[in-house]
Amino acid sequence: MNLRHRLSNVLIAFGAIAILTAIPSIARAQTADTAKPAPGDAPKVTVDPNDPTIMIIESNGERLRVNTVTRSVEKLPADAAEKPAEQTTPATTPAAADEPKEDFYAYESGDEPFDTRLVNVPTPRKVPKGTWNINFTHRFSKPLNPLSESGPLLLGFDSMSASSFGVSYGITDKLYVSAYRSPLCMRGLCRTIEVGFGYHFTDQNKKSPVALSVYASAEGNYNFTQEYTYNFQAMISRRFGKRLFLFFSPAIHLNSNGQHRFNPRPEDYYPEATVANSFKLPTHGASFGMGASFRITPSLMGIFEFTPRTGFKLGRIDTLYDENFNVTGFKNVSKPSMGIGFQYSVGKHSFTLTLSNTQTTTTSRYNSSNLVLSPKNLIIGFNLFRRW
Repeated sequence: MNLRHRLSNVLIAFGAIAILTAIPSIARAQTADTAKPAPGDAPKVTVDPNDPTIMIIESNGERLRVNTVTRSVEKLPADAAEKPAEQTTPATTPAAADEPKEDFYAYESGDEPFDTRLVNVPTPRKVPKGTWNINFTHRFSKPLNPLSESGPLLLGFDSMSASSFGVSYGITDKLYVSAYRSPLCMRGLCRTIEVGFGYHFTDQNKKSPVALSVYASAEGNYNFTQEYTYNFQAMISRRFGKRLFLFFSPAIHLNSNGQHRFNPRPEDYYPEATVANSFKLPTHGASFGMGASFRITPSLMGIFEFTPRTGFKLGRIDTLYDENFNVTGFKNVSKPSMGIGFQYSVGKHSFTLTLSNTQTTTTSRYNSSNLVLSPKNLIIGFNLFRRW
């Protein structure tokens, strides 16, 4: 009985081979997993979905693999399920929706979106090793308010201006040196040159909640030949989310009124006002610059800053007279500095349109309005930054 079954299976297999050899297109067109069995004891024929030249024939509990190309027949175990060849599919590109989106607000250390200063308050922006960083500040002198006066002067663009220039160089990725010159010339300060160095301790990262730099400098009047002031400053920033940055830059200014150069002198009046000898301004000062910047777009930032101070405060000395125009005393009038602006950055360039109440931009002087303007009376200016 077994022999008869085997002969029957072989005859069926060769019959299938003959049919597929004569009409190969029929076998290749067949895609169904199983063929309909004929009534009765007709065998079950299965075409391999991955190779139409291979057929699996099942009959009476036995299974045969038939290769219609080589015309070979292979007996398969009756209890083993045929596993079709693994179908290889080309790697597919993930859908665009599944791809991580580029973060336009991300930045690398040294390429912080904020400038080396907001309006005047310095920031802990890193100075990478081997880079030259140029800063140019320009401040006009006429305030915008009232508009009836500033309008004919083209919002202050027709007024006298002070253009200051500075450069810094990265010795290492943390240590840098800088030099800066302001052309302003008035009592107590004139053609000031500031030289200094800074050290960048850390960026804001997993190990540090803030970015921190420190800076020390000396300022000298008349192109660094006399009347020196010494500054020691910390610069701290903290990022909140992707767009908001807060800044705090406290500083100590030693000898900011050295040689009492801002004090009134008796010989300045006729007859001499000996009362001037009893009027003394503080010799040293401290300031607490603070501010914020907000990224409106990846390239555009809005800026605000304000700088309270204590000790010596740059300003104006008003003389007090009696009814006979004799000098009876003096009054120091001073206003803290304030600024707002918009910074636009492209690559290693940035341009900041500023509104502030002071022209002074050196470390010991930016905290006060040399024009003695209240924070609501602002002058137009701009900052330029470039890195090589």
